[in-house]
Amino acid sequence: MSTPRVFIVRHGETEWSLNGRHTGSTDIPLTANGEKRVLATGKALVGNDRLIAPSKLAHMRRAQRTLELLNLTNKDHLPWKAHGEPFCQGPQCDATIEVTEDIREWDYGDYEGITTPDIKELRKQQGLDPHWDIWRDGCPGGESPTDISKRLDRLIEQIREKWHGPVMGKGKAEGVNGDVLIVAHGHILRAFAQRWARQSLHGGPTFLLEAGGVGTLSIDEPAILLGGAFIVDIPEVKKEINQ
Repeated sequence: MSTPRVFIVRHGETEWSLNGRHTGSTDIPLTANGEKRVLATGKALVGNDRLIAPSKLAHMRRAQRTLELLNLTNKDHLPWKAHGEPFCQGPQCDATIEVTEDIREWDYGDYEGITTPDIKELRKQQGLDPHWDIWRDGCPGGESPTDISKRLDRLIEQIREKWHGPVMGKGKAEGVNGDVLIVAHGHILRAFAQRWARQSLHGGPTFLLEAGGVGTLSIDEPAILLGGAFIVDIPEVKKEINQ
């Protein structure tokens, strides 16, 4: 997929993501397994010969601990106090980081910390339609799909004008970098992908993104990369190639 691109990374596994509780503003740490998986993702996908090349990144955003574990920056470049031991060292660890409210998780309001089955039961008790769909109904006391679309459209416009626009048509020869990496939460990244593809949150496809998962979006159509090949170091293959 040609550059410039947007990479979306969902934060690693937490106890609440494991049991399906909606996590908007509540600060829940990653599980030990969640940290291990993000570290493995960084090793597999981050590097100048891999999918996410630090040298091509123009900009990065949050969530904080997951970004630390992706091996893209060191503690001196973090706009927050490090939550754990930084793992990135060397000249490649110089990506610019910005925290923005436009990519914060969906405000679940009255549904914060509640699972979908419990939300449906609650709505039934309240005399509301129990067939709740966040993409259509939003969250009472929180945000509606219209609210989400407005702030995501604002962010997408900024990315296309500020980071992608100057790169289009200039090519790699001029050393212009326009890739953007966004690290955030599940529902907001799924909504971001739908708005990036110019689909309404309710009428468009419902994209999925696992905890610690990575997605790639292109500006060309705009398009979404459904899957890509992993680069792995296999000594036997290297030996055959070199013979």
